[in-house]
Amino acid sequence: MANLLATKTLDMIRTESQETGEHTLKRALGPLNLISLGIGAIIGAGIFVLTGQAAADNAGPAIMLSFILAGVACAFAGLCYAEFASLIPIAGSAYTYGYATLGEIFAWIIGWDLVLEYAFGAATVASGWAGYFVSFMQDRGVLIPPEFIGTYGQKFALYHGRWTAVSTLPAGVDISTLQVHTALFNLVAFLIIALVTVVLVIGIKESANLNTAIVIVKVGIVMLFIVIAAAFLFKHPELIKANWHPFIPPNTGESGHFGISGIATGAAVVFFAYIGFDAVSTAAQEAKNPQKDMPIGILGSLIICTILYIVVSGLLTALVSYTKLSVPDPVAVGIDATGVSWGSFIVKIGAIFGLGTVMLVMLLGQSRVFYSMSKDGLLWKWASAIHPRFRTPWISNIVMGLFVAIFGAVIPISDLSTLVSIGTLLAFVIVCAGVWILRVRRPELPRPFKTPWVPIVPILGMLTALYLMANLPLKTWIRLIVWLAIGMVIYFTYSTKHSKVQAGQAAVPVPALKGGGD
Repeated sequence: MANLLATKTLDMIRTESQETGEHTLKRALGPLNLISLGIGAIIGAGIFVLTGQAAADNAGPAIMLSFILAGVACAFAGLCYAEFASLIPIAGSAYTYGYATLGEIFAWIIGWDLVLEYAFGAATVASGWAGYFVSFMQDRGVLIPPEFIGTYGQKFALYHGRWTAVSTLPAGVDISTLQVHTALFNLVAFLIIALVTVVLVIGIKESANLNTAIVIVKVGIVMLFIVIAAAFLFKHPELIKANWHPFIPPNTGESGHFGISGIATGAAVVFFAYIGFDAVSTAAQEAKNPQKDMPIGILGSLIICTILYIVVSGLLTALVSYTKLSVPDPVAVGIDATGVSWGSFIVKIGAIFGLGTVMLVMLLGQSRVFYSMSKDGLLWKWASAIHPRFRTPWISNIVMGLFVAIFGAVIPISDLSTLVSIGTLLAFVIVCAGVWILRVRRPELPRPFKTPWVPIVPILGMLTALYLMANLPLKTWIRLIVWLAIGMVIYFTYSTKHSKVQAGQAAVPVPALKGGGD
């Protein structure tokens, strides 16, 4: 029987991290690049879309508390990620950490789970990006044919000179009087994923520099919204009193819809907004000084974005009643309320840039996880093929980019944000457990960054992640189980037969990790 709990020794991992040459990943990222990667992934769908929807449906003005709760859960996990990333500076993120501590079967589960997080997350964001881009172009008088701006079967009506989803038309509109078309293929979403894939194939340094430039632009736009909104509310304090009352709306009788349970469910929903910071750890093998820079990148991006989320959500719910925020562009609605005519234009530009970098970082993380799994023999060899000139896992980039582009273009993905959230939370549980286990098994290892208060922080990380998972819908759990079952089929039919760790342990017995050595 296959050794399902075989672990990958730290000596083996460190040897791989020190490899050089044209068939290895290029170390080109500094601390600014890494912080930008995290911010690039975090500031996107969460701040531009989910904030309004979670406030309207779950938490009301208390959405600020939801962001704080989600941020606390991320802080515990972020501290654990930072220790692992400095100790094991290699691509693969939670997958590699699980392999070194919990064993191969857990490593496979988390690796397959990260496919769910990054690939499906990128597809979700591609759909959101397409919506903002189409709206922006229509503002400029450019109408993209409705057959190519939505997923198959979605209906659009020509309303006030704009192609508008029939499901979002105002109540009372007679659809029979409008020109209606049915979408065939979301070409806009397909093309943006294709463009991001090309950027990633060209090179990590080029991708990171582009991401850094865009991050500067979109953070500037978010700060501009904060300044405009704060100045307006300073002159109209009565709006805060009106829109924040009650701060925690009473429960509607259904769990998760306002009240305390609404804050918890809101935190689980907006958790999708935080998934970017763990993507930083997937680039560990491309960091110039990973022992020092990885903790800075992970914790720095997390702290900056948590503060921005709390401030933006507070200003947004003060400007506009939470009951009016269940729209695709809540931040644009908020800035419109200030009377700044050019505000909507600026916000849509920010969303286009913001969601673009989210896709870039998610697909970067996805290909690096595939690269690590393939190097270990758990996935097919093509997934770890490195382009001799660009030094990137180009085949993995292209294959996964094509998969994500098609997925985002043809399948409705309204429920995918919760599916991505549960996948991320499961990764957090395993990473927190791994730090605790490795502290017990190998306390003598030199740790450039040490998670404080072990085992308290890892335990709190696991408990908060499990609590948020418990607040997600049952259908999300069912989909997660189905996805993991598909992964198990691949693992037992391919991975166990090609695992390099299992092959090595079969040839030379490797003792269990103890205090003395690997």
